[in-house]
Amino acid sequence: CYYTCCLGSRMWRSVVMSGEVVGALKSVLEKVQEAAARRPSTLPAIQPRLVAVAKTKPIEMVIEAYQHGQHHFGENYVYELVDKAADPKLLSACPEIKWHFIGHLQKNNVNKLLAAPNLFMVETIHSIKLADRVNNCWQKKGTSQKLNVMVQVNTSAEVSKHGIPPEETSATVQHILTKCPHLHFVGLMTIGRYGYDVSEGPNPDFLLLSSVRKDVCEALNLPLEKVELSMGMSTDYEHAIELGSTNVRVGSVIFGERQYPDKHTTDKNAAIGEETQTKMEKLTVKEQ
Repeated sequence: CYYTCCLGSRMWRSVVMSGEVVGALKSVLEKVQEAAARRPSTLPAIQPRLVAVAKTKPIEMVIEAYQHGQHHFGENYVYELVDKAADPKLLSACPEIKWHFIGHLQKNNVNKLLAAPNLFMVETIHSIKLADRVNNCWQKKGTSQKLNVMVQVNTSAEVSKHGIPPEETSATVQHILTKCPHLHFVGLMTIGRYGYDVSEGPNPDFLLLSSVRKDVCEALNLPLEKVELSMGMSTDYEHAIELGSTNVRVGSVIFGERQYPDKHTTDKNAAIGEETQTKMEKLTVKEQ
């Protein structure tokens, strides 16, 4: 499978791997708590959620983190999430794992993603059309439980970033609330501009997302504390929490630097491998 091939023989350094992952996870969780304690009282007192992003890492690392209390994990690529989520070893060892999809999602990959076991949240709804697609496909699963979703906002206005413009957020959220009965709107998500120097002051992308949340809540009469903010990654998650983030996506500081194979492509629509297709064969939601 993809992530095993990625690391090859290097994936087994179990003693070192265990110590590094557990120690790093503990350190990050402590910093999350400390950052939450520094938030001003004007922000909703929502306990921040840590989403551990194990992109390109083997399932042994995921299992190790899970066994030490970490249940929320994230992936950027559909094929990697469904591959890991359907792995029998992981399913057995991590029965209550909660997967977050945090990458760009195209409509032709929705069925593959929604068939993944233990999918907890899609954080990157970037259009009304995608919301409708996810809603319809989730309905076909025949489950009474709604799928948690966030709306991705392009706060930095970069062409390279996905997400809706801030001014379209209220309309998109309203559509999900009124036209997508199988989805549960959780909050707003942004990636923001990479490499921002926090010594220059509060991150403008984080401030903007917080402002957009306020606008959405006022426009749709939603309680502020009921709309989460997913912002902050390995380099800035503490700063993001101080500015109101309730969901941080942290990878490399927990699992180490990512390792890609020579032929890795950043195409987020890459087809899942044969092994994954076999695992998912009985799980995939059929098109109508």
